Amino acid sequence: MRRRLINSTLAVVLVVIAVFGVSLVIVETRTISSSAQESVDSEALRLVSIVDSRLLGGENITSQILAEQVDNERYARIEIPGRAPVEIGVRPEGSVIRGKEEGEEGEVVTVEEARSSVTREVGRTLLIIGMVALLAVIAAVLLAVRQANKLASPLTDLAETAERLGSGDPRPRHKRYAVPELDRVADVLDSSAERIARMLTAERRLAADASHQLRTPLTALSMRLEEISATDDLDTVKEEATIALAQVERLTDVVERLLTNARDPRTGSAVAFDLDEVVKQQLEEWRPAYRSAGRAIVCSGRSGMRAVATPGAVAQVLAALIENSLMHGGGTVALRTRVTGNQAVIEVTDEGPGVPADLGARIFERTISGRNSTGIGLAVARDLAEADGGRLELLQQQPPVFALFLSREARTRKAPKEPERPVR
Repeated sequence: MRRRLINSTLAVVLVVIAVFGVSLVIVETRTISSSAQESVDSEALRLVSIVDSRLLGGENITSQILAEQVDNERYARIEIPGRAPVEIGVRPEGSVIRGKEEGEEGEVVTVEEARSSVTREVGRTLLIIGMVALLAVIAAVLLAVRQANKLASPLTDLAETAERLGSGDPRPRHKRYAVPELDRVADVLDSSAERIARMLTAERRLAADASHQLRTPLTALSMRLEEISATDDLDTVKEEATIALAQVERLTDVVERLLTNARDPRTGSAVAFDLDEVVKQQLEEWRPAYRSAGRAIVCSGRSGMRAVATPGAVAQVLAALIENSLMHGGGTVALRTRVTGNQAVIEVTDEGPGVPADLGARIFERTISGRNSTGIGLAVARDLAEADGGRLELLQQQPPVFALFLSREARTRKAPKEPERPVR
């Protein structure tokens, strides 16, 4: 591309020089020739006027007297009737420029100049024109090289950017080139890079979330299958198989929920559901793990509440809180349901050391963890809660109290007060 730009610019300059240069040479040649002829005629007229004045005054007319009146490079001949011709200078050979004038006393003055002097003047003019043309060509080449670099370098840079995007490096460069068309291409490439970066981030986030959210259910399912394989009691096998199938359904719901949340975190599938059933299901799922750890998990508070949310998402949020207490807390884990205003609240607390003071405000951020875990669980739980219009908060750091706030189902008539659920 650089060579094409340079060649095209140089071709345009050469055409311009050829058209205007030739015209200028012709005009200058004619101007120099005309000027030389006018100079010779003017000198002949001046010389004849001098001769006339001396003849009228009776003064002598000799070559010595008139030599100062004639240019050194010219030849003059004065012919006076009845007298010998007077010659001044050396008569040139070859082609000459001649000027001839006749005086009032009948004298004839002829002035000649070698045409070679005109040729030399034309040659000097051509040399000047040639140097100007050469300077113009050099300037055009430099300008073409600069312009070619200004256009070719950005195109090469944009090609490298596109190649980086294709090779999986989506970092935008935010580099501009002061050329509107190229800057437009750079804008499009940067926008594409940002979109690709967001897509890759979403994919990595989905993979991390799926790994984290599926780990515990898969472990529980594996334990059920181990129990099935270790027993010969048909009733126990059926019971464990039924529970395992329920866990598989919940796993499917977890995957679908993660995919939906990855596409659009604001998209929810909220419905009215019985909050007790979700809490009971989580207690049944986590009791074996707590029993193995020598700890207990209990539930208390208001019963019979109906909330508006996605049951699978609420189950995942509670699972994340319960698992967090199992891994980082201590003692008995308590789930407590209560009502505040038009919201149903599920609190999860334990008897452990709680959340460090420096992490309290950042506990729901991704990669933030106080005990070398992934730092994903609470962040995913918060996103799931907000997707259905709820919220997840840390009410107290020591001992830790996490609260999930959900909208309660609107009722058309006044209902009796829900009974308190005993601790169990």
